[in-house]
Amino acid sequence: MDLSTSPLFERLASARHVLIAGGGGGFDVFSGLPLYFRLRELGKQVSLANLTFTDLGRVDAAPVAPGVVRVDATTPGPRGYYPEGLLSQWFAARGEQVPVYCIERVGMAPVRASYAALHALLGFDAVVLVDGGTDILMRGDEVGLGTPHEDIASLGAVHALPVRDKLVVCLGFGVDRYHGVCHAHFLESVAALSKAGAYLGVTALLEPMPEAALFKEAVTYVCQRMPQAPSIVSLSVVSALEGEYGDVHRTERTRGSTLWINPLMSMYWAFDLGAVARRCLYLDALRDTQTHWEMDAVIELFREELRIRPWQDIPV
Repeated sequence: MDLSTSPLFERLASARHVLIAGGGGGFDVFSGLPLYFRLRELGKQVSLANLTFTDLGRVDAAPVAPGVVRVDATTPGPRGYYPEGLLSQWFAARGEQVPVYCIERVGMAPVRASYAALHALLGFDAVVLVDGGTDILMRGDEVGLGTPHEDIASLGAVHALPVRDKLVVCLGFGVDRYHGVCHAHFLESVAALSKAGAYLGVTALLEPMPEAALFKEAVTYVCQRMPQAPSIVSLSVVSALEGEYGDVHRTERTRGSTLWINPLMSMYWAFDLGAVARRCLYLDALRDTQTHWEMDAVIELFREELRIRPWQDIPV
């Protein structure tokens, strides 16, 4: 490794088939799209998956594995919230047939089974778990965890896979303040992972990059077709790509709050997934949870018995 190399892409250099999976639900899979386009250009097979907020009971497709539904541009789904189906439709409008594998939003045990079945089905040899935001690095004793249920269920599930290269990539530094995350604690986690040799650096997305342009196009296409539930994270990253700064709003969903759009928001922060999983203080406690509500109860009990570290401002 030297200054002219990208540790993130070096880790994926020998991979044949990469699964890019949205870890935190919602639009997280969109945060992996620039990687998707670059890895395809490098000649790799790439598949897309997402821990979904879509009501799979209203998706007209049979599961391809326990808790996994394959969605493509022709798959009927709910009108109000269906980002995975709309993403496939955007690809189809460009002349491509790209499915998205939707993983049911449940407890860690069934999510783990879903990932194992997906691995058996697709045969990928590397996984990039993408977090739209940075709260997946919260280990559990921070003042704010953001929205941990989906992130940690996905983290534990991918950690259990017999795959050589497993990475965590975050996009959207600063956006989680909207969910109460202290970014000084995020940077503290980055430092700890760096000390452990598990930090793979940052990779900037820049507006002139074709991968960034396609990401913006996909986000715009889908958000326009979901006007009641556009993505706060993805639209914030688009604002950062365009050079906006400060309290800039692109959706009515954020009105009344203070945003911090900033240049760090459009950077990928990459880490070894195993090291991130080992730092999580409550991952083992969630290992056998079956439902989202059971995860809620376990996290609440865990936090009651822990000394919570208070908010810390970044001293710059």
